[in-house]
Amino acid sequence: LEENREALGAEIVRTPTSARFDSPESHVGVAWRLKNEIPDSHILDQYRNPSNPLAHYDTTAEEILEQCDGKVDMLVAGAGTGGTITGVARKLKERCPNIRVSSLLTSTGRLADRIPLKSCFWFPPPGGSSGTAMAAAVKFAKELKEGQRCVVILPDSIRNYMSKFLSDKWMVQKGFLREEDIMVKKPWWWNLKVQSLNLSAPLTVLPTVTCQQTIKILKEKSFDQAPVVDDAGVILGMVTLGNMLSSILAGKIKLSDPVSKVLYKQFKQIRLTDNLGNLSHILEFDHFALVVHEQIQYLTNGSTALKQMVFGVVTAVDLLNFVTGRERRERSVSESTDEM
Repeated sequence: LEENREALGAEIVRTPTSARFDSPESHVGVAWRLKNEIPDSHILDQYRNPSNPLAHYDTTAEEILEQCDGKVDMLVAGAGTGGTITGVARKLKERCPNIRVSSLLTSTGRLADRIPLKSCFWFPPPGGSSGTAMAAAVKFAKELKEGQRCVVILPDSIRNYMSKFLSDKWMVQKGFLREEDIMVKKPWWWNLKVQSLNLSAPLTVLPTVTCQQTIKILKEKSFDQAPVVDDAGVILGMVTLGNMLSSILAGKIKLSDPVSKVLYKQFKQIRLTDNLGNLSHILEFDHFALVVHEQIQYLTNGSTALKQMVFGVVTAVDLLNFVTGRERRERSVSESTDEM
């Protein structure tokens, strides 16, 4: 839980989950940037630390072998950093040469682009790591004979997984709880509408604009991101400066490619009529939110269609400036009144 980390002196820094592994916006990129900025800091670097798989080779695998009396016919586990599956699989293959090892990769994972399709089996059920592993284990275990053993590793712990469901803020943000059920006293700005914010006119780009042009525009206008819309103004996605630059450096796209090739679709939307409390929850988990308003469009055949149009992009800085600015003005007025 965040309270536990803060009690240990940690500062929570959030990063977008859909950012490329080598993007400066990813959790790895942000961690390395902070390491370079903070004196005497260190990164354990679980992705490249050889002690990661070795720990599972020496401990996790030995525990499995002890519990299974040294006989295991199948192992099913997910692949995040790759440490668990490689460390455990190596030891089990040494002790049980005929064991079948099955690992689960998501199509968006870093390893997904590096493993030939012929050497892996894609199993993409929805759900978290444990749900995916269990679903795959049930499928693969049907191929085993009576008396054979299948071990499936479920990486759940309250630290990594249940912290989501034990967090009231996360439950509210995902719509599983109502704000009024958990908050006794709300701040003065909580129920004000998003339209109260003094947002600047949105900067949008068409999907046909090149990456080079978009980078130039974002730098000139001092923006980190911009909505991508079609000719009719329909929202197609977002483009971020960091994600674009990392994709270019990785050779995934070229400067001459249109921004449609590097659309960023994992973002939150909020309406002008939503309150600032809802916006604050979004900004606790995301770097920005796309402010939209809806229009009813009449078509030539007489039918209607509801369209979402971009009104602006709002960040935590915008919300903070609004709150502190209003409080500063009210304090100034109060002091002037007292002097009179």
